[in-house]
Amino acid sequence: MAAEINNIPYKIYLSEDEMPKAWYNVRADMKVKPAPLLNPGTGKPMGFEDLRPVFCDELIRQELDNDDREIPIPQEILDFYKMYRPSPLVRAYCLEKALGTPAKIYYKFEGNNTSGSHKLNSAIAQAYYAKQQGLKGVTTETGAGQWGTALSMACAYLGLDCKVYMVKVSYEQKPFRREVMRTYGASVTPSPSETTAIGRKILQEHPGTTGSLGCAISEAVEVATSTPGYRYVLGSVLNQVLLHQSVIGLETKAALD
Repeated sequence: MAAEINNIPYKIYLSEDEMPKAWYNVRADMKVKPAPLLNPGTGKPMGFEDLRPVFCDELIRQELDNDDREIPIPQEILDFYKMYRPSPLVRAYCLEKALGTPAKIYYKFEGNNTSGSHKLNSAIAQAYYAKQQGLKGVTTETGAGQWGTALSMACAYLGLDCKVYMVKVSYEQKPFRREVMRTYGASVTPSPSETTAIGRKILQEHPGTTGSLGCAISEAVEVATSTPGYRYVLGSVLNQVLLHQSVIGLETKAALD
């Protein structure tokens, strides 16, 4: 073990010049493509125009792109990434020893930024494309608050308005996370709220509810689609989010090499 430690350090750092210059679109290499998003009204695959009222134009293109293997990362996003990227690849020697395993265990530490999580990788990209489109702001939901914090930070950096609907139980249980978002200039509303039609409907039907992620999403989408100059952004689930997070795997591969 001692000799191996000398060969492979606990932490492997890349230089800024070794950062990926393009995101990796895994769908381009998939022989069987993922099933398309379906229009809830018609049941048919959703196209660009179906998604325009909700999402930013460039993010829709990324969402629907099954063919381009590499999507260039804009320079402004690369410059932002440099505040906390490349992130270190860590060899988990102590965990290997505790498990008594012959496996070599590595992990990528993504918490070395002010938002505290990997979610900033996609938040800055989505906020950037909203800004490029000339939008005034974005809406979103957050559960525990990590995505809301990351998006609030990205919007503050780019001068965008940010409206966050936070699941009510988390809003009440995590006041510090809530206030970090507000420190960045975001408005944070406990969901369900009286500020939207769907929120009022849910509160009328379930007066004592502590909220849910689905409810917060519904409120954020309603506000985005009914407020000129706003679009909805999401921190997980979507193809575009996976695309932006591929920067982690690309750095990992470079470090392992």
